[in-house]
Amino acid sequence: MAVTREPQLDLGALQGLLDRIGDVTVACVGDLMLDRFVYGEVARVSPEAPVPVLRATRSLAMPGAVGNVARNVAALGGRARLSGVVGQDAAGDELSALIAAEDGIDSFVQARAGAATIVKTRYVAAGQQLLRLDDETPGDRAITDNAAFSGASVILLSDYAKGGVGDDAIAAALSAGAPVIVDPKGRDFARYGAVDVIKPNAGELAAATGLPVGTDAEVEAALAALLDAATARAIVVTRAGKGMSLMERGGSVRHFPGRAREVFDVSGAGDTGLAALGLALGAGASLDQAVQFAILASGVVVGKAGTAVVTPAELIEAEMSQHAQAAQAKVTPLDELAAEVETWRRQGLKVGFTNGCFDILHRGHVAYLQQAKSWCDRLIVALNTDASVRRLKGEGRPVNDLDSRAVVLGGLSSVDRVTAFDDPTPLALIERLRPDVLIKGSDYTREGVVGGDLVESWGGEVKLADFRDGFSTTRTIEKLSGGAA
Repeated sequence: MAVTREPQLDLGALQGLLDRIGDVTVACVGDLMLDRFVYGEVARVSPEAPVPVLRATRSLAMPGAVGNVARNVAALGGRARLSGVVGQDAAGDELSALIAAEDGIDSFVQARAGAATIVKTRYVAAGQQLLRLDDETPGDRAITDNAAFSGASVILLSDYAKGGVGDDAIAAALSAGAPVIVDPKGRDFARYGAVDVIKPNAGELAAATGLPVGTDAEVEAALAALLDAATARAIVVTRAGKGMSLMERGGSVRHFPGRAREVFDVSGAGDTGLAALGLALGAGASLDQAVQFAILASGVVVGKAGTAVVTPAELIEAEMSQHAQAAQAKVTPLDELAAEVETWRRQGLKVGFTNGCFDILHRGHVAYLQQAKSWCDRLIVALNTDASVRRLKGEGRPVNDLDSRAVVLGGLSSVDRVTAFDDPTPLALIERLRPDVLIKGSDYTREGVVGGDLVESWGGEVKLADFRDGFSTTRTIEKLSGGAA
């Protein structure tokens, strides 16, 4: 049976992981290319043929394929040991110079007379690729120098089917004593041996198994078939906007949702995902957390142009933005909330309701809301408006306005929806929403809970949640103003 899991890498865990990445050394071994981008403007169609005329304005070159994996390792704070083969030609010299200029990359690149350097040139106008030109001739690109494996925390094999990841490189990786992750090509995944993880995309999974991969169920069947045919310990399949799916040998499939991002350019996104997956495992993360980290990093890089990298600061910003959006989405107008409550009720879910000012959120609030959520399937928090808080607490309150209080509460996993009311009591809200459980603090008595009789009249119940001693908004304000110890 498949298990779908929500993202487990919260902001705190992400920061801790990024801090540990600085101690990780990654062997990045595989096919090496020169990525070149020619940018320009298109204002007319050629008179010679029905094709656009690109007026070039600038060009940019960078290491591609396994070179881009290494660049992402370094950009995220790890140390990369890059191994691949280039030709003894002008493109090879340019590529070697670009690698040497990259901070955080130790080069073990071999220049070989029998291997012309692979160059991919993309022509871009108005943010769109018009054409990609591949300059590639057959040659001996098999990696034979295994020095890059020494001292690596984790090994990444980036196989673009250009000959770099041959039997010698695979054998050396498996004997190095570090976890091995493969970004594969071809249909014979068994050739990689007992590596720790193979990371195909959905198309590669379909090609390797001959099975469809459009739905979760189809992906599950394909993953099971691939694990039967290969000897890898786990398979992680990347599914573009659908996220990633993971199956470990002897276990069930876990599906991890993607991050909603505007896609600008997918060039190199697989390289970024491979780098992030390897760094996370090298830093001691679980495979589930490593997959989440890879999804986050890949989601950021597709919003950039060209063969790009991501930085720790960008990942932190993306995660904060994701949480803010999720929190904001919980803030719901009454009419919309009433419709949602009806849907929850048809699904057989128990709806809980509580209310308050929740001005400065503190530990007591968090514990209170966690207990409240334990009594229901969906918890609604109704907030007093700013004017209502002033009437109750006096001038100078609330410290935080309604929008701020709502979003902060929405960021708590225990809270499912947040709404607001301006009346002296939430009675009208309770009548409209008809919750199954009405929750107030234990500083109330059952008889003193507004709306308690109503809720019990339609078969609901009233619960009094514990408040932790020593925590209150008033006490917090006194501390901030120096009025209390």
